[in-house]
Amino acid sequence: MPELPEVEVFKKYLDATSLNQKIRKVEVQSEKILRNISIEKLKRGLEGRSLRSTKRRGKYLFANMSDGHWLMFHFGMTGYLKYSRNESDLPYRRVIISFTNGSKLVYIDQRQFGQVGLVKDVERYIKGKKLGPDALELDMPTFKNILMKAKGSLKSAFMNQKLMAGVGNIYADEILFQSGIHPLKKAEQLDRKDMKILFRKMKKVLQTAIKHWAYYEQFPDSYLIKGRSKKGQCPRCGSSLEQIKVTGRTTYYCPNCQRKD
Repeated sequence: MPELPEVEVFKKYLDATSLNQKIRKVEVQSEKILRNISIEKLKRGLEGRSLRSTKRRGKYLFANMSDGHWLMFHFGMTGYLKYSRNESDLPYRRVIISFTNGSKLVYIDQRQFGQVGLVKDVERYIKGKKLGPDALELDMPTFKNILMKAKGSLKSAFMNQKLMAGVGNIYADEILFQSGIHPLKKAEQLDRKDMKILFRKMKKVLQTAIKHWAYYEQFPDSYLIKGRSKKGQCPRCGSSLEQIKVTGRTTYYCPNCQRKD
């Protein structure tokens, strides 16, 4: 599932390929992924205009258009963007934005849990979604206050987009592993030193993922994500990883490196 690093990569990709190009035509192959807009309204809102700049908040990506409106993307479980001159060989095409230069920006989403729509005011939209501050933009005092107010485990707090936006299941596991903290621990159980470590590791994990364009195989060998499976082993101590459910999501951790007590 695309989380903050993946969406930041999509932002950089869109910036590098699709800005300041006039949109000639918009095709919608699946109306299911449209949010609060019809196919015709999306076409009228995009055709003849261009994308000028982008903004990301958590897992949402917004592209500002030449008329002041914003094209909104949420990538669900399997969504991503592809810039191509020939999109016919791309599977699961849902929205195709054709530019006058012959190239196309394609929104691809196999499972169709993603969203595409138009937004008049990004800040109002974010407020309506009750999104918390972006995880990459947090400072230490705000981070601490958010976690201390959270109910339940640290893992569930990281995944709560109303507390902080961008971190999901996979990166929450990685952040906690890199911090040496059990996923079921609560913020109130952390001392000042552990809270600082958790904050630094969150920033480092997210920045490292973005640096490697969110390709897991390019992540450091010390990262849990490479062996995150039922038969996976801890990259530090070699212990077998354990699997539990936290707020309904499969969670992996090392019982030796991430002790609960």
